Amino acid sequence: MLTYNSGDLGGFASLILADAALADRLSRIGDAGDFLRALERVAHTYGIALNGEMPEMRPDPLGLARWTPAQTQGAAWPPPPWLPMQVARAGERLVVDWAYFGTAPLTEPFFEGQIRRALQSPFARLFRYRTTLDDFLAHAETGASLRPDGLILHMSRCGSTLAAQMLAAVADNIVISEAAPLDAALQPCHGGLAADKQTALLRAMAAAFGRRRAGRERRFFIKLDSWHALALPLFRRAFPDTPWVFFYRDPVEVMVSQMRQPGMQLAPEFVPPSLYGLEDSDIVNRPEYCARVLARTCQAAVDHFGEGGGLAIDYRELPDAVFTKMLPHFGFAPDTEERAAMQAAAQRDAKAPRMEFTGDSADKQREASEEIRLLAERHLGAVYRELERLSG
Repeated sequence: MLTYNSGDLGGFASLILADAALADRLSRIGDAGDFLRALERVAHTYGIALNGEMPEMRPDPLGLARWTPAQTQGAAWPPPPWLPMQVARAGERLVVDWAYFGTAPLTEPFFEGQIRRALQSPFARLFRYRTTLDDFLAHAETGASLRPDGLILHMSRCGSTLAAQMLAAVADNIVISEAAPLDAALQPCHGGLAADKQTALLRAMAAAFGRRRAGRERRFFIKLDSWHALALPLFRRAFPDTPWVFFYRDPVEVMVSQMRQPGMQLAPEFVPPSLYGLEDSDIVNRPEYCARVLARTCQAAVDHFGEGGGLAIDYRELPDAVFTKMLPHFGFAPDTEERAAMQAAAQRDAKAPRMEFTGDSADKQREASEEIRLLAERHLGAVYRELERLSG
């Protein structure tokens, strides 16, 4: 293990956390050997000798190192280039683990991909940071953060990732897409928090993601997981003035996609049926359970349109509806350069940005079995038609 002739890793890390320019310089070194040599030179200037091995420098292609305890702990939030990576349990306490993401925009389709990219840096693997959940709340820096300009909710497999990627193509936008720490702030299994404390936790978590890491950010958007539609009351309490959109699609096409590759929302071991107001007995078979889950997700959104702030967008309207409906709803009028960047993003596959987008609605309609069509109509027909009415 790493040893010192004075102090410990936490003490050394506190020196680096206090020097933004140094942290940025070290974080840009991708080779582990080069990084260690640079780190030794920095340590020498502080009179610290580094000896022994650093397990954090070993290759970690699966990202398993994130589950080991962070050696650096503190009560205050780390500087803005650090973002929450996960909420975990350490003994009897809940903790927030942070990782160094630097100042570059977040452009991966999902936050999980952004974590993997961040942890490719030896600096980020070594200097992870941990706060207890209580300290995270007590030291929340909500005042200096951007408040969300828009929330993106969705039925699943219906174009919400495309909309988020188009927003992320603008460098001045912060776009957080399906971040596990935000999900942890919503899940009742994480601590059983009272309503006021859960609202405070959601605001604090959003504030942690809404900090200006580069200093130029002007807008902040959050793309949520599909089951978060059921948490709309909490989001409305936390951000009553923030507009939201709900993306939806022909249920037959969504169900075909889910049968091809089931999402986490259909895995009861990860998202319990009770979250949707369902019983274990409702898991008759995969198509039936899929239809029930999608129906509860859509109905949760429909139930809150009367409270204001919501907008329904049909997958068939994309990508034009991003410009004609979503951006005006969010109060974002892109300039010519920003619009061009967003249009370029719309030509790529949202979940695989290196590939060109190709529509698949016709293929999914041909693939749909009679069972899927019957289940889609039985469980989703009425709510789908209501979404069509709401979308105008």
